[in-house]
Amino acid sequence: MIYVQHLLGIGHLQRSLYLAAELARHNFQVELVSGGMPHKLTMPELVQLRQLPPVYSPDGSFSRLLDADGTEIDSAWRAIRKHQLLEIFESFAPHVLITETFPFGRRMMRFELIPLLEAAGRNVNCIQVIASIRDILQPKSKLGRNEEICELIEKFYDHVLVHGDQNIARLIDSFPLAARIEDKVAYSGYICAHNDSSPTTHDGVDEVLVSAGGSATGLQILKTAIAARPLSSLNNLRWRILFSPSIDVSQFRELERLAGEWITVERNRPDFSGLVKRARLSISQAGYNTITDILNSDTAAVVIPYAEADEVEQTLRAEILQRCGRLIVLHQADLSAAALASAIEQACTFNVPLEVDLAGAANSVVLISQWLDNARVRN
Repeated sequence: MIYVQHLLGIGHLQRSLYLAAELARHNFQVELVSGGMPHKLTMPELVQLRQLPPVYSPDGSFSRLLDADGTEIDSAWRAIRKHQLLEIFESFAPHVLITETFPFGRRMMRFELIPLLEAAGRNVNCIQVIASIRDILQPKSKLGRNEEICELIEKFYDHVLVHGDQNIARLIDSFPLAARIEDKVAYSGYICAHNDSSPTTHDGVDEVLVSAGGSATGLQILKTAIAARPLSSLNNLRWRILFSPSIDVSQFRELERLAGEWITVERNRPDFSGLVKRARLSISQAGYNTITDILNSDTAAVVIPYAEADEVEQTLRAEILQRCGRLIVLHQADLSAAALASAIEQACTFNVPLEVDLAGAANSVVLISQWLDNARVRN
């Protein structure tokens, strides 16, 4: 039995869901616990989604946490949620506990995660505790924070599972104390969507695909792409703009008004990874899931990494892949219609084939199974 702990963000939840589905395919019973805002998701057989009282951060700084009603959470709220999380853990009695991102991030959730880890240490059934992280981490600026992370890994965790390809990026690239915990680190390869929902038609072939998140920055990327089309050598192609559900109707209408005849504007689609594969060029931000869809295709790409609130994770990921020749980076501060048109020209001639391990979900199952078997022998 496998227990997966998830806290914030639909992107993280999607990756956790891919992993949970692969575990279920190998007959592991999985409970996927989400503490972020609820989303409509189809759960695979043997995977049960457990929703904690939801919490979210109103901005990229993650300095404040709000409940579903937009009220800042207090000590009483924290106590209730911690109790519910511990009840789920005790009732499920997992052999394996996987925490997503923590302790490399999600520090504001220590109020429930430290008690959870302590409970796992006392529970005779739970014989493996694993930290699941992305290829690139947000570097820590506060003195002593990296040491604190290592101490938590050494105290509570058996393994750190990095969902990336070590031939592309290593943990040391974004976590300077990686050598201290090297004996616990393993790389699974990237986790990506292999079985995306296929459209009823073959739309998207040889198009320019533009996508971004629902923030003000994401909206600006979509508007800039519309303005860049007449300046681009790809202005003879159809462009497809995909917008986040969080963009309201009035902003959607504005995008439609700006788009014109040769630009299709529509909401995000479940076959996004298929659209990327069919496109001539992708324009997007550089989040983990979007990058894995790009890597899982031969499509040229321009990425504009998210860089608000001192965030550098996307920038680090994008710059590594630009050095590999796989895509072109346009920094958020330099975004303009002319700059984007220039980046498109570069991307069309700067798309080096890149060998990359994209079997992250399947490889994770192999690693987890081996670790579980070895732990059972020791016990």
